[in-house]
Amino acid sequence: MSRAERLLALMQALRRRREPVRGAVLAQELGVSLRTFYRDIASLQAQGASIEGEAGVGYVLRPGFTLPPLMLSEEEIEALVLGSRWVAAHTDPELAEAARNALAKIHAVLPAPLRHELESNALLVPAREAPAPEALLASIRRAIRAQRKLRLDYRDAAGASSERVVWPFALGFFEQTRMVAAWCEQRVDYRHFRVDRIAALEVLQDRYPRQRQQLLKEWRSTQRIPRPRD
Repeated sequence: MSRAERLLALMQALRRRREPVRGAVLAQELGVSLRTFYRDIASLQAQGASIEGEAGVGYVLRPGFTLPPLMLSEEEIEALVLGSRWVAAHTDPELAEAARNALAKIHAVLPAPLRHELESNALLVPAREAPAPEALLASIRRAIRAQRKLRLDYRDAAGASSERVVWPFALGFFEQTRMVAAWCEQRVDYRHFRVDRIAALEVLQDRYPRQRQQLLKEWRSTQRIPRPRD
């Protein structure tokens, strides 16, 4: 591994962590001596990286610094291309366009050899045969971001209709279905709603009273494999 690759790997290791991590842990992860690790930390700090910490305590990277030019491994490029192609084929037009734009930005800052790898990537993603209603997906995503309640006209597996007011906090993209995880005011519990069973949807002006992150954390602690229950 070259020094540039090692510095990039160190930056990535720090980015993955929100809490300070000891130098010995990072040095072992990167396969370098502790002395080399300290030199690399000093080098990154000299280049402007906002790395806080000290020996024996731990290190943490504050937001706002990237290492130019963008360097990616071949596997990372494959993961980015495959992921963006999956999003383009399996989500709504807005998110698909965002994936293509993100990939174009990455393409613009890659060194020439890596741009060639991106352009010639051969990992393909087939289109879905029965896509979920596209307009609903975009509306649900916006409601989740804004933490707004949704009013749903929902049909269960037997075709019975019900009106629900829910707090959506996650959208799952499964192989054959798209599913909303939400707190249901009528059931006073977490529920999962298949997007293809939503007959009508309204994004309400009311924000739900709890933070999305809190709902997601609580849901993860009580759920296993989400399945439509209504």
